Amino acid sequence: MSTVLIIDDNPAVATALDVLFSLHDIATLSAQTPQAGLQLLAGENVDLVIQDMNFSADTTSGAEGEALFAQIRAQWPDLPVILLTAWTHLERAVELVKAGAADYLAKPWDDGRLLTTVNNLLELAEAQRELDRRRMREKQRRDKLAAQYDLRGTLFADPASERVIALACQVARSELPVLITGPNGAGKEKIAEIVQANSAVRNGAFVTLNCGAIPSELIEAELFGAEAGAYTGANKAREGKFEAADGGTLFLDEIGNLPLAGQMKLLRVLETGKFERLGSNRERSVKVRVISATNADLPAMIRDGGFREDLYYRLNAIELALPPLAERPGDILPLAEAFRGDGKPFAESARNALLRHAWPGNVRELRNVVQRAALLAQGERIEASDLHLPKPPPQKTAVTVEPEKADIEAALLRAGGVIAQAAADLGLSRQALYRRMQRHGIDNP
Repeated sequence: MSTVLIIDDNPAVATALDVLFSLHDIATLSAQTPQAGLQLLAGENVDLVIQDMNFSADTTSGAEGEALFAQIRAQWPDLPVILLTAWTHLERAVELVKAGAADYLAKPWDDGRLLTTVNNLLELAEAQRELDRRRMREKQRRDKLAAQYDLRGTLFADPASERVIALACQVARSELPVLITGPNGAGKEKIAEIVQANSAVRNGAFVTLNCGAIPSELIEAELFGAEAGAYTGANKAREGKFEAADGGTLFLDEIGNLPLAGQMKLLRVLETGKFERLGSNRERSVKVRVISATNADLPAMIRDGGFREDLYYRLNAIELALPPLAERPGDILPLAEAFRGDGKPFAESARNALLRHAWPGNVRELRNVVQRAALLAQGERIEASDLHLPKPPPQKTAVTVEPEKADIEAALLRAGGVIAQAAADLGLSRQALYRRMQRHGIDNP
């Protein structure tokens, strides 16, 4: 049951509100002075405050109420406060609402409006508490993951990132090849580093090769090495990436760009651990953990004949699918804070702009935008204008769609049974959600 604290010097006000709220399963506490109200707040669990604006006889300035409101906001910044007074001053009401007051009602109040306001605020408060609990659980999981594994300093806060990183840590000690998929700039190499850092060969070499940055005629020499004279310009023998990574990890980025001839030889190495240098008939053996990454649609390339199906299944023993940054918005602000370093802080407008942007260039784009803004911002804070992000497209007018039974059940599942949160997810009031649950025969969780 929710609890409302009433702070008013008139006992009749507390009595009337207690009767009104008790009819709607809301408990009340009351205090006749600001000091008594603050003491109750310090010792009781209160969900909402309704406070008077004047406490001394013949006082109508509202200064006492302003002072009380300021004290409540200072000590309990998230606690909703409704201001109640017989002396309504519109300018003061506007200022206090700007300062964080939930509402400003005149005496005598309208029971219906007051109940609507209180119920809405209590629902929002419950949804916020559930959100805070969920964030705390997520933080505890992240802290446990960081304590158990070497995450290579990776910053993340979004559950989607956490799932990928947790799976990377789980499969790290296996010797099976790992394929990391995801768009350019999303952080695939960082995931590869996490796999290597927690593997049985973490003390071995970590060798990387971007298959898209090497000319196709040289890719085999890069992978397997070459003897002197094997190709024009090869004046001396050189070892390839597999030899350099022996006893460690080889990370093959942009594996979709590997030519078919190189794919065939790579498949043989993965199956036997043996290969030959370009221009040599001597077989060499290595023991290498292979991690590959791509932003390409390999199954589509297989259908088009551009990638070997047998190699795909060999590389894809374990797939780690890293979503684009836009699909893990919880990572945006922590990464942005890290990229700006010790420079100017973000203004609220900049934080909102960062969250609204689609980030087609993913983490790489975010880093560039933030570092440029931190360098060029002229004010004391980084404003939205300093980011030079394109304006978001105008939002389409929302079309109200009646939720089906499956939609309601899914929303309740996502919200962990919290009615207020599920209702907000569906764009309904709590009462409207209850009616639809009853209509569809959905039990109240």
